Amino acid sequence: MVKNLEHIGIAVKSLQDSNALFEQLLGTPHYKIEEVASEHVRTSFFKTGESKIELLEATAPESAIAKYIEKRGEGIHHIAFEVEDIHAEMERLRNEGYRLLNAAPKRGADNKLVCFIHPKSANGVLVELCQEIREE
Repeated sequence: MVKNLEHIGIAVKSLQDSNALFEQLLGTPHYKIEEVASEHVRTSFFKTGESKIELLEATAPESAIAKYIEKRGEGIHHIAFEVEDIHAEMERLRNEGYRLLNAAPKRGADNKLVCFIHPKSANGVLVELCQEIREE
């Protein structure tokens, strides 16, 4: 079950330029920049109330973000929802007929396990499920 809106991911050409823009727009600085090497992306996070804005900049031409920007330009890339148990939620959604882009959760930015739902299963929206990684 979804707990809350975790963040909105925005594909950007320049993290530096977009950080300045969003700092001015939101009236607050970003709190973290992180690279996710496996996805060829650098991210920057802004806290907005209970949710976050994640800016995503490609670090390689084969990055999904680079391909997205090439095809659609900068803009909203995905919406992420926090879940309590990502494994259970993935199984529930598979059983409901949703097409998942990941067979198992993978490590994402901001200390999260993540899984994506194909946009064709969600009215054209790329949906990310995320769960805080719990240190044992």
